[in-house]
Amino acid sequence: MVYQGLHTLYISPLKALAVDIARNLEAPIAEMKLPIKVETRTGDTPVSRRQRQRRYPPDILLTTPEQMALLLASDDAPFLFSSLKRVVLDELHALVTSKRGDLLSLALARLWRLAPQMRTIGLSATVAEPESLARFLVPQPEDRSASADIVMAGGAAAPVVEMLDTQERLPWAGHSARHALAEVYDLIKRNKTTLVFVNTRSQAEMLFQDLWRVNDDGLAIALHHGSLDVAQRRKVEQAMTAGRLRGVVCTSSLDLGVDWGDVDLVINIGAPKGASRLMQRIGRANHRLDEASRAVLVPANRFEVLECRVAIDAVNENAQDTPPLRSGALDVLAQHVLGCACGEPFHADQLYDEVRTAAPYAALSRTDFDDVIDFVATGGYALKTYERFARIRQDKEGRWRVANPRVRQSYRLNVGTIVEEAMLKVKLVRSRHGGSGSTGTIARGGRMLGEIEEYFIEGLVAGDTFVFGGEIVRYEALVEDQVYVSRANDDSPKVPSYMGGKFPLSTYLAERVRNLLDDKRAWSALPEQVREWLSLQSYYSRVPHAREMIVESFPRADKHYLVCYPFEGRLAHQTLGMLLTRRLERMRVRPLGFVANEYALAIWMLGDASSMIRQGRLDLNALFDPDMLGDDLEAWLAESALMKRTFRNCAIISGLIARRFTGEEKSRRQVLFSTDLVYDVLRKHQPDHVLLRAARADAATGLLDLRRLSDMLTRIQGRITHKPLDHISPLAVPVMLEIGREAVYGEASDELLAEAAEDLVKEAMGR
Repeated sequence: MVYQGLHTLYISPLKALAVDIARNLEAPIAEMKLPIKVETRTGDTPVSRRQRQRRYPPDILLTTPEQMALLLASDDAPFLFSSLKRVVLDELHALVTSKRGDLLSLALARLWRLAPQMRTIGLSATVAEPESLARFLVPQPEDRSASADIVMAGGAAAPVVEMLDTQERLPWAGHSARHALAEVYDLIKRNKTTLVFVNTRSQAEMLFQDLWRVNDDGLAIALHHGSLDVAQRRKVEQAMTAGRLRGVVCTSSLDLGVDWGDVDLVINIGAPKGASRLMQRIGRANHRLDEASRAVLVPANRFEVLECRVAIDAVNENAQDTPPLRSGALDVLAQHVLGCACGEPFHADQLYDEVRTAAPYAALSRTDFDDVIDFVATGGYALKTYERFARIRQDKEGRWRVANPRVRQSYRLNVGTIVEEAMLKVKLVRSRHGGSGSTGTIARGGRMLGEIEEYFIEGLVAGDTFVFGGEIVRYEALVEDQVYVSRANDDSPKVPSYMGGKFPLSTYLAERVRNLLDDKRAWSALPEQVREWLSLQSYYSRVPHAREMIVESFPRADKHYLVCYPFEGRLAHQTLGMLLTRRLERMRVRPLGFVANEYALAIWMLGDASSMIRQGRLDLNALFDPDMLGDDLEAWLAESALMKRTFRNCAIISGLIARRFTGEEKSRRQVLFSTDLVYDVLRKHQPDHVLLRAARADAATGLLDLRRLSDMLTRIQGRITHKPLDHISPLAVPVMLEIGREAVYGEASDELLAEAAEDLVKEAMGR
């Protein structure tokens, strides 16, 4: 047979999915004795095989967006892809809603130039707006939009989804669902094979240990998540395929398309956070068109019951909530520009035209593109005196090429858009001279207290207090990867730790929850414990209408509380809490801090908010005015560590700061020092720098959820109802239980949480 070269590319978001598809292809190819060679190429593929694949490519290659970027950055890319006829993008919705999708779109733009005959096919079972994703699959012409043809498959059996109506007492707060452990184990025992999904890796580890503790029947139960060694993951996947496992506790590492044909039940621990994500997980059971997938949702607390109920309704209506196609990020474009120069020299005009054929970059301005080129070539105006930031340069013909071989090597070691979440070391020192917020010198050293998630520290400013390791500490400073704290005597930590699932509550489900609360007739579908809870809320306070926001105020333990219920997700509530406390400080209400969960926000203060509202000294409509997203937001961002962290991610993705070198991994301390120094220089000397623009865009759309917060503030204007109370309300109990909880070492003790809940519930009942 004449060698044909690479014919088909299959690209998926997960290594496990590529390996699974390869296994499913190889069996029929071998049975029919077809002369077709199938191989995978992921981060787990040995270097020797990757090198061979470039010289002697298989007929079908199954790979990931990062490996695609690497292949296109080689000088033999034109040879490798000239024979390409087809690209299949599996689980398209999961690829296009992140920076990985931006990187993939730019790879497609290059492939359309190298292989004009190529056709692109996208596959997805959970797309809210297929039309927007269809643009991703074809080159975008100048000044208009083009879309791929859409084929809708039907006829599949409708899924059967139930919510566990636990016989145990349903917790008022928490995320472990440990109350239902015996019932979850019983479901695993009654079914042949069960997948048990949780939202975070730490939850997966904890639930796996809990199940083994009660596994008196010796059932074969395994664990699967992205932090496990590749050999361990493959072992679990093979055992699953062979039907040797009764249960697998897993995270989003098994969310997508892996064909576990013999799975007969999916259990989702906690609220799903989105209808489409739930559909993905349900689809892992009975992976056949003619058999219904079966799933059981296990809410961890009473608010999650509401979310599970509306998610089940959405599944029954086949309603999706995947986000629309995003605009391409400039830091990803910078990485792509460098990758293009690593492959072959390019003219800026030609690359600009090519990049705009990618749907996320179709509206890219020439100014932004030229700024990105200048950034990759010099680092930008403020950094151009430093030779190490000059990564590409022009030759005599005006083409851009890599400045030296080290740049090419660094690109290959650092390609990709996934930046791992980091932990920071917490050290106890003496309070700096001058009190909180002072710029005095901090003594280095100090006793190590442990590690804390960076996302928690990024929301603090100097002087804030929080609970850590069972004691109250004051945040002094963040220096590189060290968090310096001092002991505090504050009897009410200003910013306590809070817990939440990894995924934010989708806007779509949040709206459905508000509608469910507004429709008392729909409460009949809720468990008796939750119906009783909502009825008590109606009696003691008020249940919010769909477009209304309730703000409760009440005294408790020598403090005064404001609790509101926006139902807009943890990220938006977190930002809202930070901005509201600034405003309340200016109004002399003397706020001490806040805590947020997915559904509510609680602020506590020394000032009597109820009295101030009654006297007209505190106007709630003014307090929640959307103008807080102006100067208040800018002032807070200038003080917080959030922008530095966001900038650091952009600097790493753009290739300005390398994480890895030949034979070594750059230490976190080195990366922090480099990015923090560059951030300070750019803020002072070039505030409109490409990376600062990219960081602001990331913060607005991701960590701060500004669009959602803005929409919420607009929605509630003129619709804020104040309820002055004598004591805590039933609906406020879950968010109040978050106060003082420590997020550092995972879930707080269930026993301690239950004790606190009992006390608050008695207060809420007026007892």
